[in-house]
Parts: sequence; structure tokens; C-alpha cells
Amino acid sequence: MQLEPPISPHPSAAARIASEQGDLMLLSSPASASTMKTELIVPSMHCGGCMRKIEKALTGLDGVVSARANLSNKRVAVVWDKSAPPPPLAETLTASGFQARIAEGLDDGQDPQLRELFKALGVAAFASSNIMLLSFGVWSGAEAEARQLFHTLSFVVALPTFLYSGRIFYRSAWNALRHRRTNMDVPISVGVILTFGLSTYETFTSGPHAYFDAAASLLLFLLAGRTLDQMMRTKARVAVAGLARLSPSGATVVGEDGTRTYIDVNRIEPGMTLFLIAGDRVPVDAMVISGNSDIDMSFVTGENVPVATFPGQELKAGTLILTAPVTVLALRRPSHSFLAQVTQLMVQAESGRSRYRRIADRAAALYAPLVHTAALVTFLGWFSATGDTHFAITTAIAVLIVTCPCALGLAVPIVQVVAARRLFEAGILLKDGGALERLSEINTVVFDKTGTLTTGQPKLSTEIPLNRDSLSIAACLAEHSRHPYSQALAAAQTKSATATFNDVVERPGAGIEAMLQGARYRLGQPAWALTNETEAGGAPVVLSRDGMLLQPFHFEEVLRDDAEATIALLKARNIHVEIISGDSEGSVAALARYLDVPYTARTSPAAKVERLKELKSSGRHVLMIGDGINDAAALAAAHVSMAPVEASDLGRAAADMVFMFRSLLAVTKAHTVARTSSSLVKQNFILSIVYNLLAIPVAVSGFLTPLLAAIAMSASSITVVLNALRLPQVERRATGARATDE
Repeated sequence: MQLEPPISPHPSAAARIASEQGDLMLLSSPASASTMKTELIVPSMHCGGCMRKIEKALTGLDGVVSARANLSNKRVAVVWDKSAPPPPLAETLTASGFQARIAEGLDDGQDPQLRELFKALGVAAFASSNIMLLSFGVWSGAEAEARQLFHTLSFVVALPTFLYSGRIFYRSAWNALRHRRTNMDVPISVGVILTFGLSTYETFTSGPHAYFDAAASLLLFLLAGRTLDQMMRTKARVAVAGLARLSPSGATVVGEDGTRTYIDVNRIEPGMTLFLIAGDRVPVDAMVISGNSDIDMSFVTGENVPVATFPGQELKAGTLILTAPVTVLALRRPSHSFLAQVTQLMVQAESGRSRYRRIADRAAALYAPLVHTAALVTFLGWFSATGDTHFAITTAIAVLIVTCPCALGLAVPIVQVVAARRLFEAGILLKDGGALERLSEINTVVFDKTGTLTTGQPKLSTEIPLNRDSLSIAACLAEHSRHPYSQALAAAQTKSATATFNDVVERPGAGIEAMLQGARYRLGQPAWALTNETEAGGAPVVLSRDGMLLQPFHFEEVLRDDAEATIALLKARNIHVEIISGDSEGSVAALARYLDVPYTARTSPAAKVERLKELKSSGRHVLMIGDGINDAAALAAAHVSMAPVEASDLGRAAADMVFMFRSLLAVTKAHTVARTSSSLVKQNFILSIVYNLLAIPVAVSGFLTPLLAAIAMSASSITVVLNALRLPQVERRATGARATDE
């Protein structure tokens, strides 16, 4: 027996909650057979501490499986059990001090926070420059009356800056304190308020000292560092938004009766027939049914040369129809298309937690109480020693300002943002920021063969002469099959086949047969197609007419672009390279000899994992590169892993990185960026630690005024950001130096 819920005394509130739960269901997407995934936008998330608190609050809810925050796009991905009632996600975050709303799509790259930062930065820059001019008059020895006038004018200029530019920090600090927690904006706000308050008191009591220049300069430098950081994150979001714009808003669906209807892209289902004209982008992963057109596939392959279509060819979502209309069959929903998967990989790039980032986040979280303790101890110490309240307060303020952990908090994430952007420009999608750190440590690379070192698509061999008429007939038959050999035959025919067959039937495991002018043609295995199998001469595929051989077809594997160059570069970097494949001994051995690397053939998925364990036990840090379902376990077991974008869904899910273009040089590119990033992160840590070791004793000793403390602290934050922005230049220099050595 099920009890009825009690009647709410506030029907409107109950209705609102029911509506929000309905919206949650409507705006969520399936994550698995038993779970749903919801994305929330949290504009006030701006540091590692915010990310931890958001994830902790959400994972504590009943039914929530996981919650992953992404600082770059201010979003949180929540996976929850769909058998339970929808969890109160937005309400929970609001109660924790974070305003949130359900995300209804990717943004367009417009960033209101960045606009707000620019405005606040402009006001702070105007005020600090003018207050500094007035301060020069005081420093040059102005008389008491002139000094009082300069202090009063400085107060008038500083007040709107204190209120307008400082509100960015006060708002965040108050929100944290209101919910009984701290963040890096708390010591910043306390320092600014104390500095401005002390200066105001000095001004209206005709005191000799005022530090409006310190308060304004502190806001200026802090806002400059935060604006630089936000600009880099906005660039990452713009890249994702650019991917989203590759998907059209809708497409023309062809009904069973031939009628054409334009529908929203989210209503496209697998099995629908779509009609695309020149200039259209393919809305979902689809297969060409009819029509001959050139396709711009640069988004997928990185090559600008158009590719001709043929029936049975699969087109990825986001590719562009260039010259003529085509009719295609939808293969997947928009949410599961190639474009959606690539976009999701890019969104995940900055979410990961590397070892360095976890250290920085924990240090920054512990820093806030230590900062306030150090400032309080400094005040009590100097007041006890000198009895000078003014000096004790100003010294404590200087300690409070100079010890703010902003640089430490920026040390890792800003490098990861720049690196993820750099990799994306090279067609490499980073799923986890921690993978960069692991990639920088590798000393062994293990390749799968088919689909990784080779393209996985056979190519018709031309070593044996081909009869044009036979090839034309074979290509016409091949258009009725999606078998790799059939696709290779169809692709080898430069002109459309004109033969019209009757009763075309594909025999699974054997081939295709059809009737033409009373004769039975077969394209497939020699044992099935020929009366005398020995006539095939070892060819895997033959074309026959009434059991008589017309043409044998041989095929060859095609190396992925730049495979030889990639392996040569890896060897030049003293990285051990080997092949582990489940393919036959002969095919693997031939390729391994050609590339001059050791190999293991006929390897099961479990054996691949065992081999990786052997390498790990011998001190090897392995980068595994594979594409198939049989590689998924090895990709997950490796120190770090990569997969081509053509890999199976399971392979892409298991890999830490996915490269979109055909060239295998993506491996060495990613390795170079990873090593450069690791170097910059270490430099940023060193800069932050050295700064604190030097600045804290000087401030506690009373040698720093609040102005000098503001300049020193802000300079350290800006230095860390600027050092991260050096990544492209450092990477290019490293690439050039290695190329010279190699």
C-alpha cells in the first residue's frame, strides 16, 4: 500500500519543484542503461576549492553516482540513478553558496564574467594611476595642508574603485564565509578592506600616512592576473563552442512516400533518410545511399583536399557537403554522433586532476587559515614589542596581502588550459589533465597494428594487372556491401559503374552474387565463387561468371600517414617502441621488419595487459596506442594511452587522449607538449615557493608596506600566468632543438 504524499501548504512551491524535476529529466541525457547525465552551469566557480566543495555537495545526494566539475566552462557533469527520483541538484548547490542552473547547450563563447573583469580592471587602472600621482606629491615632502588635500583626493578616487572593482572579491569572500568556508578571496578582501579602512581613518584624522595607493594597486594587479586566467579559459570554451557550431540546427527528412520535411536536429533518429544539399553540414553520423558529391572532411582528417562520396560510405557528423546533393541514412542520434563525442572530449580536457594539481589545491585550501594566523601573530608581536598600533596594523596588513596563495592556485590549472588548447589546435583531444603529466614520464610506446599503425582499411593492390571491365563489374557489385574489401574495390573505381544487376544478394561470409544478362556473377571468396578454387592463385577475393574466373583481387595494408617518421622520432628520443597485435604472425612480422621494431603477434586482450604489466615491473612507463575493442583493457591498464578518432567507442572511452587527424605524428606532438607543460608546472611551483620563502620573512619583519606587498603578491600571480602563456614558444623551441639533434 502506498501512502499519498501530504498536501503542501504552498501549492505554488510544490508545483515549482515538480516543474524543476521535470526539466531535469527533460534536459538530461542517458549516460548508461541505468543512469542519466545532467550538466549544470555554476558561474561562481572560480578555483580548485570551489570545485571540491561542489563535487562533495553533489555526491552526497541520494542517487548521485558521480559529479565532475570543470573550471574552464564553469560546468558540472552529474551522473545519477534514473530509477530514483531526480536529485535536487541546483537547490543543493544554492544551499552551498553556488548559484546554478541546468545547462541547455554549449555557450556561444560570450563570457559575462570576462566583461565584468575588464570593466573592473579599467576602473582600477584609472584609479591606481591617478592615486599614484597624488602619492608622489606626498612622498616628495608635501606640507601638512597639501598632504591632507592629496589624501582627501585619493580617498575620493579610491572609494568608487574600492566599491566597484573590489566587489568581485568581496562577493566571493562573503559567499564563502556565509556558508562557513574559506577561499583565496577571503584574505584578499580582508587585506583590501583593512587597508582602505586604515587609510580612511588616517585621512579624516589628519594622520601622516594613507595607503589608498596600496588598495588600488592591489585590486589592479589581482584583477590583471584574474583577467588573464579568465581569458585563457574563455579561449578553451570558444573552441568547444566552435565545435558545436559545426552541427546544423536541423535537416530535411525524406518520408517513405517521398515527402520532405525539415525537422530539428535533436529529433533525428537512426534509420531516418536525410536529404542534404551543397553547403549543408552532415547533422549526424550517416551512410551515403545515393548521390555523388565532394565532401570537406578536414574536420575529421585534417586534410583540405575534398573527398568524393560513394554509396555505403560513412560520413561523420560535422563534415561539409560541397558540390552536389546526397541522400544519406542516419546511423546514430545527435547525442551519440562523432561530433558530440569529440565535443565532450574537449569539454573534459581541463577537468582532470594531476598529481601536481591535487597538491596545489590542497596547499591553497590550507593556506587561507595560515594566512590569517600569520597576520594576527604579526600584529600581536609588533604591538607587544613597540606599542605602536599603526605600525602593527600596517605590518599585519602587509603580511595578509603578501601571503595570499593566488600564484600557487594558478600554477597548475593555467598550464593545463593552455596545453589543452595547444593540443586541440593540433587535432588532439585531451580527456584528463592528469594524462599530460603521465605522458611526460613515458619511456616506452606500444602500438597496436591494424587501425593504429595502419589505417585499418585495405587498399586494392595494382601489382597484378587489372582488367578495366572486370574492375567496373566488381565495383558495381561491391557497392551493395559494407565489407572492407568491397569498399576498397568501390573506392578503386574512378568512374561510376554502369552495369545493372538483377537479384543482388550478399551471402554472409562468402560474398555477393547477382544476375546480369542471364549470367551469374559472384564476387567473394574463391572457394565459393569458383568451380576450381586453385585458379585464384592465393587471392582473397575473386570475380567470377558462372563459376569461371574473371579477375583475382589482391589487397595491401596502408600505413597511417607519417608512421615511419613517428617511430624514428620516438627512437631518437630514446623511447623504446614495440608492436603488440592480435593479427597473424606473417602480417605483423612483415610490418615490424619494415619499421625495425620488435613485435608480438596473435596476442589476446588478456595477453596484451600481461605484457604491459611486465613492462611496468621492469620500470617502464608505457604509452599504449590502440583502436579496437580488444585494445580497451590494455589502453586502460597502460600508464597513459591514446587512440585514433576512428577507434571503437570502447577504445575511445578507455584512452586518455584521442587524435583526430590521420597523421601519427600526433604522438610525438602530444609528447612534446606534455614535457613542456610538465616543465612549466615545475617552474611555476618553484616561482611560488621561492616567492613565499622570500616575501613572508620580509613582511613579518616590517620591511614591507601594504603597497609593496600588493605589488609583490600580484607580480607573483601575473608571473605564473605569463609563464604558462610561454608554452607555445617553449614547445616550438624544444621541437626545433630536437629536430636539429635528430
